[in-house]
Amino acid sequence: MSLERKERIIVPNEDGEEHLFEVLFTFDVDDTGNSYIAVVPVEQSEDEEVEVYAFRYEENEKEDLTLFPIESDEEWDMVEEMLNTLSDEELTE
Repeated sequence: MSLERKERIIVPNEDGEEHLFEVLFTFDVDDTGNSYIAVVPVEQSEDEEVEVYAFRYEENEKEDLTLFPIESDEEWDMVEEMLNTLSDEELTE
């Protein structure tokens, strides 16, 4: 039996409170050079609907991430398409 350990990150909110998130996936867009990350809160109950958060990110030399909100409809569409693709793949496994 093998346990797959998911990557986790801490994301501060506007008030500076830190929240722990589990990384669902990351992907890069070659055309724009942008990188995206989708995360879910670790602290949610089993019966809650999963709330997915997505950000554009940049990584520095120290491997720290700087997160940026996704503001354009085109970026949201791209992230949603990737999420739907990955969800479909999980269902067929």
